[in-house]
Order: sequence, then structure tokens, then C-alpha cells
Amino acid sequence: MKIFKFNLKTIGQILFVIIFLSTTPAKSLDKFNKAERVSDYFSGILLLNDNQYEQSFNFFKKLNGLENSHINYSVKYLYSLVNSGNIREAFNYSRKLEKKKLDTFESHLITGIFHLKNSNTDLAQKYFLKAKNKRSRFILNNYVSNSLYNWSNLNNLNLNQATSELNKIDERFQNLKSIQNVFLNCFFNSPNTENLFIKLTSDEKIDFSRYKYFYASYVANSKKIDEAKKIVKSAIKLYPRNLLLNQYKLDLDKNKNISVFDCKKEAHVISEILYITANALSSQSIYPLSNFYLNLAKFLNHDFHSYDTLLAENFYKIDNYTKAKKIYNNLSKRGKAFSWYSAKQLAKIFLQEEKKDRALKLVSDTYNSLDIKDIYETFDYAEFLKNNEKFKDSIIFYSKIIDEVEIDNPLYAEATDGRGISYERIGEWDKAEKDLLASLEANPDQAYVINYLAYSWIEQGVKIEKSLKMLEKANKLRSNDPYIIDSLGWALFKLEKYKESKNFLQQAVRLMPGDPIVNDHYGDVLWKNGNQIQARYYWNYVLNLEKAEDELKQTIEQKLIKGL
Repeated sequence: MKIFKFNLKTIGQILFVIIFLSTTPAKSLDKFNKAERVSDYFSGILLLNDNQYEQSFNFFKKLNGLENSHINYSVKYLYSLVNSGNIREAFNYSRKLEKKKLDTFESHLITGIFHLKNSNTDLAQKYFLKAKNKRSRFILNNYVSNSLYNWSNLNNLNLNQATSELNKIDERFQNLKSIQNVFLNCFFNSPNTENLFIKLTSDEKIDFSRYKYFYASYVANSKKIDEAKKIVKSAIKLYPRNLLLNQYKLDLDKNKNISVFDCKKEAHVISEILYITANALSSQSIYPLSNFYLNLAKFLNHDFHSYDTLLAENFYKIDNYTKAKKIYNNLSKRGKAFSWYSAKQLAKIFLQEEKKDRALKLVSDTYNSLDIKDIYETFDYAEFLKNNEKFKDSIIFYSKIIDEVEIDNPLYAEATDGRGISYERIGEWDKAEKDLLASLEANPDQAYVINYLAYSWIEQGVKIEKSLKMLEKANKLRSNDPYIIDSLGWALFKLEKYKESKNFLQQAVRLMPGDPIVNDHYGDVLWKNGNQIQARYYWNYVLNLEKAEDELKQTIEQKLIKGL
């Protein structure tokens, strides 16, 4: 008998269609009762939820007129249009809905943004107000509509009035209000703008590195290029891996102020509000809606490639590698920083596609093509080599970093750790141990380095008491980490403290049920605690795990015969 399998997502989508049909008026079902029309709608929904926007659009467009039957179709269709880049068509469809008095929050939003793009602020304001009055069940939608209406209305307000309107936004969006407040002051040419930028970006509790870029851009747009360079240089010391800052530094060093964002332009600020919303949605794994806002942001400020990075990440997270690769390939042409970033991201995709050689070649070729290589690019390259088992090659590049930086530089601890692991993997333990100890001397609170060193000692049967104390510290630093918990349990096992060991190893198995080594360890401790039948169960389980290495399987086969 064949059994059809559905995941929860698919079942939910099926239920949605059933509900859709059950809530559609009987008369309108006459237009929808053909099997092919039901199939087209269902296919459109599935493809949209999988972020296959062009394909979903092709199915939805066959259902012209269905907006008269059900509002859900109209909203989904608008998503498919926007997310496939058909903003003009989305605008035309929104106008069609308006004429039929079937308008939605989304249709008003799209219409307003389209008018804003075409510099018709009055009309944009009109539709943002309509969107604002269409209260959404989704709180972020309400934040967006309120914000966009306020920004489209600035020509009718002074700074105090605009600030008063801003303060009406939900208190749950306090950080976003702070960002908008800075932009408001910039828009109105307030002499307080620079101080507000400094205050915003000085908050150490929140990563406002992105707004360091906006601060520098504001200063550069004021024709103060040298001051902008200083701001960027200082910001990079705090955020050395920030893509926006690094690319902007390269541009400014060439005396190129590529002004892709200006807080004196309503469209640019509104595009950033849309981006912030998209970023929040992405962090909640709501990718179709995130991409909806991202595409609208790109429509308003097409040259700001920061939006493309998030869009590509969204596609990567849902395994749409074709879309992600297209975006990364385009980004790679936008400058040195974007080129290196894109190469790393493309390599991740190639590895997922089991194209390891291609990934290695791309990253190596890109790194070698960089005319000037900073220590962070070198570190990234060393990490990539190590993670792809090119241990001897990685040691060369880790060594370059270690020779260049001081011990108080965070990269020193990371590079000595990375080199230590690479030495251990090629069997040069003395050098590995020296590096791992050096890493901990530079930064004693690295839980994973503590774990790696302590577990290595335990496996060698040396310094087990010391390892136990170190692992207790690591467990305090990372209390729910399964690898550390396993190491702690294994140290207790080696000290023949089997009852204590069992508690930790049992916890590790619960946290990592598919890990071969953890299950093997748990089988061992069960045996020592007199639970031989259970022990054999876990050992047999390891034999059926694809991730289990042949050497481990051979050891377990012997244990199944002889026990411990």
C-alpha cells in the first residue's frame, strides 16, 4: 500500500484552500468550480509560499477576475507581482481593485509607493493614509503605514510637528522611532542632526553599525569628505566586518562619494523603513512578506545594494539557491568588499550543492585577485580552508595573521585557535596544544576552545582532572551546549564517576539525538551503570547513522561482542 506523505507546511496550505473555498460565496464559486482553476490557485499558493514568485504569478494570472470572489486571492496575487519585480503591474492591479472597491492594505501601500517613486508626494500621502486606515492584524504593517504616511506629509509640517507625529507610533518600536528621529532632523536640516547620529550609534547595547554608514554618508553629502573618512575609519575599528562600511571606505579612499542614500529624500528614508521591516520579518522566518517589503524598498532606491544582501540571504535560507546565486553574482561586481562577500556566500551554496571543488576554486581565485588583502579577509580565507579540510594550507594563512596582530587583538585568539585545530587534525599535537593554550591566554573565556583542548586531553588520557575543571567553566559559559555537556560527561566517565557521568551524557543525547559520538558515549556509561541491554540499543543505533565514521563503527561492533 502506498502512503502519501505531507509535511505540516503543505497540510496547512491545503487547509487554506479548503477554507478559501468554504468561505467563498456560492455564486462566485461558479467561476471557480473547474478543477483546473482550483489547481491553478493551489499551485500559485504553494509556489508563493516557497518564494517561487515568477511561477506563482504565472498561475495566478490565469485566474483573472477572482478578486471579485475572495480577498485572499488579491493579496496573494499582489505578493507574487511585487516579489517577481512587476511593481508597475502590481500598481495597475491595485488600481483595478480600487475601482471595484476591493482595495486592501497592500494595494494602497503599493499605489502610494508607486506615486512616491514618480515624485507625486500628494497622491502618495493619500494612499498611505488609506493604508493606515486599513488596520492590519499584523503589527509591523501598522508601523509601516503610520511611518510612511508621516514621511509623505512632511512638506505640510515643521520639525516639531513631525516629531510629535513620530511619537504617536507604538512604544514597542522605540529603537525604530530613534532611527526615524535622526532622519527627521536631517530632513529638516536641523543643526542637531550630527549629535543625534553620534548618540544613536554610541548605544553599545544595540548594533547600530549600519547607522555609522548613514552618519558618514550624511557628512559626505554635506561636502565634508575628509570628516566622513574619519567616521568610517573609526567605525570599522568597532565593526571590522561591516560590508557597507568597508565598501564605503574603499569608495571614499578613491574620493568617490557614491551617494546611494540621502536622508533629505523622503523616498530614501521610506525605503529604509521598508528594509527595517523586512529585516525584522526575515528574523522571524516570514520570508514572503520580508521579500515583499524588500522589493518595494529596492523599487524606491534601486542603487542601495544593502537590500540585495538581505534578499539573497532570504532565498538562501529557503534553499532557493538559483535566486540567491543570481543576486550574489550581481553583487560581486559592486566593488571589492561586495566581491569578497559574494564569493563567500556563493561558496556556501556550492558546498550545499556538494560542489566542494568549485567552492574552493571560487574563494581561492577571489582571494588571490584582491589587490590589497586585509587581515579579516585573510582570516576568512584561513577559516574557509580549515572548514574544508585544507589544514596545511589554512596554517599558512593563520600564521600570517598571528605574525601581524598583537595579542590583545581579538583576531589573535581566533587565529591561534584555528591554527591549533588545523595542527591537531594533521597530527601535530605539540603545536596544536601550544596554539590552543595561547588562544586561551589571550581570551580565557572561549568556551569552545576550552572544550576542544580539554576533550583532546581526555581522549589522550592525560590531564583529566584539569580537563574536568576547565569543562565545568565552559559549561557555565555555555550552559546548554551539547558538545560541552558531552565532554563534561565524558571526563566524569574517564574518572569512573559513572552516575554523575550518566546525567550529563543523557542530557547531551537529548540535545543531539543524531550525533554518533554522543550516542556511543551514552551507551558506554549505560553499560558501566549496569544497563547492558540499553547500552546495546544505543550502540546499534550508532551503526545505523550515516554520519558515523567507519573506525567508530568497528569499535562498536567489538563492544557489541565483548562489552566493556
